Amino acid sequence: MKPTSRSSRTTRLPLYAASLLLAFTSASAAAGAGAGPFGVTAFTAAQARSARVGALFAADRRDRLRGGHFCTASVVHSPHRNLIVTAAHCLDRRVDELWFVPGYRDGDAPYGVWKVAKWFMAKGWVKGRDEDSDVAFGVVEERSGGEGVEEAVGGNRFATGRATGATAVTVTGYLNSREAPISCTNKPGLQTRTQQRIACPGFRGGTSGSPWVNGDGAVVGVLGGHDGGGATADVSYSVVFGAEAAELYRSIGRELH
Repeated sequence: MKPTSRSSRTTRLPLYAASLLLAFTSASAAAGAGAGPFGVTAFTAAQARSARVGALFAADRRDRLRGGHFCTASVVHSPHRNLIVTAAHCLDRRVDELWFVPGYRDGDAPYGVWKVAKWFMAKGWVKGRDEDSDVAFGVVEERSGGEGVEEAVGGNRFATGRATGATAVTVTGYLNSREAPISCTNKPGLQTRTQQRIACPGFRGGTSGSPWVNGDGAVVGVLGGHDGGGATADVSYSVVFGAEAAELYRSIGRELH
């Protein structure tokens, strides 16, 4: 049987992973995400850069956020300053409306609640749910006054064609069972020519779509792909961003022009 994806898996953290989270929370808060030892998962400090990562909510949770998030997304730079990226399989449970809450923490939306107006998915996913195409972009509506989400929290560059493992990456995401994000930094490696993997403990349900941000501040992966992001909580996967991802990103710019 194929394992459930990270968007819906809700089993609790293993005890050793929970211990790691608690043990390194203080160090992470002091040093910031990505500054700690490789392969250690910790709660993410509230800071400007981590605010670019947020949680996704169904429309009926718009006014009661606590406990209602189900996947992770992040803001990426775009000409219209209104784009987020996540895993395409997160949209399997899509309803009429989804909301993105950047910097979500403990039931609060410090940077507002943003409606996702339109989704774009890679052709391979649309045609056959190809795990090598597990990436999607969402166009986020502006606030009244014309402010885009990237103007509110900033955005990381979306990078394709990068050599896997050339630098370490920081993965940040929201567990379904937690109300604050977790992060882990490590060097990814190739699983196949089209899939990359990273060893980070404790990434379970809710972390699908978590961005993999490299040392240059670019998103080079999103948690998903192989086995919906991974069959265990300790090794996660992402599509290798290549020609298909690059064309998807460009096509959104052409359509919104």
